[in-house]
This record gives sequence, structure tokens and C-alpha cells, in this order.
Amino acid sequence: MSDSELREKLRAIVAEVAEIDEVPDDAPFKSLGIDSMMAIEIVAEFERAYKIKVPEDELAQVVDLNSVVALVESKLALK
Repeated sequence: MSDSELREKLRAIVAEVAEIDEVPDDAPFKSLGIDSMMAIEIVAEFERAYKIKVPEDELAQVVDLNSVVALVESKLALK
């Protein structure tokens, strides 16, 4: 899967969970109305979709779409 395919799939997950239309790459999730509970739900969806595990201490890295892509890519590389 290419970086752009992964990015678009992750963007769709974030948009669906947060119930928003647009998820810019570098917009802070807080500015999009995504709170910590939504972030946990988003990470849970990533874990299910990609069969990865994100430890709780790494949840703080989930601040925008760019950071999500980097985190998921790093987890997929370890598989």
C-alpha cells in the first residue's frame, strides 16, 4: 500500500469517527473538534483496520493526520 493510499484510508477513518467532511493533513485534531475520547476511538479503528497495537503511552502522538500516518506506518513496518 502506498503512502497516499494509507493516508486516504486513515483520513476516511478520522472523518467517519469525528463526523466531519474534511481532515487536512496538518490541522490539529483539537481544532477539528476531536477530543481525547474521539482520538481513542480513532486509534481503536486503526488497530482493527490494520491489525496493529498502539500502546497507551503513544496515544499522545495522535495530534493530526500527519502524525497518525507516521504512527501507523511505523507499526506496519514492525509487522
